[in-house]
Amino acid sequence: MTTAVGDLDDAEPRWPALVAILAVGGLYDALPDALTIGPRWLYPTVVLALLIPTAVSHHTGHHRANAILGYAVDTVLTLALAVSVFRLVAALPARKAAPEELLFAAAVLWMTNILVFALWYWRLDAGGPHARDQRDRHTEGAFLFPQMTMSDEALKKLGQEDWSPNFVEYLFLAFNTSTAFSPTDVPVLARWAKVLMMLQALLSLLIIALVAARAVNIL
Repeated sequence: MTTAVGDLDDAEPRWPALVAILAVGGLYDALPDALTIGPRWLYPTVVLALLIPTAVSHHTGHHRANAILGYAVDTVLTLALAVSVFRLVAALPARKAAPEELLFAAAVLWMTNILVFALWYWRLDAGGPHARDQRDRHTEGAFLFPQMTMSDEALKKLGQEDWSPNFVEYLFLAFNTSTAFSPTDVPVLARWAKVLMMLQALLSLLIIALVAARAVNIL
């Protein structure tokens, strides 16, 4: 049995992902000018220009267009993050930025890293949110969540017989990857997911080990 296509009442809520995108925009705006791309208005304008039709396509049932636009939004966020991290690391030898500014920028980029990759995991796992909505229960995907290994009886006792991962699960996964450099309780099955997690861990390592440590040393 599957849920009806386009049934928004039973669909996975999209607002957490929207909040995450807006939070990334806010964090980006808090960065020093030297770490941003172009004028201040450029980044939010591009994101909003993609985000509005993304939301409209979801509510009108154009799921393929929604997925493509969602990939475009995540790509823009990822490119901006990568450029900012590169510029922050490149600025270290010059020692022109104050230690407090380096620490603040590192914290902002570390949080941005978590949100951006959580959006990617949420968008790509098991075909994306729309594909997950078509299933009664989440039984396969790129990540082996604990609920996927539990019996029907155990899930029923917990009231999770219709369990499917939402954005919070992917945010938790991304948080663990940036802090522990591993998925902790969620094994990774797909190769694309392993590549993304390696990239996320690498960016987190650059921010924490190189930038933050250097800033603390020169305080």
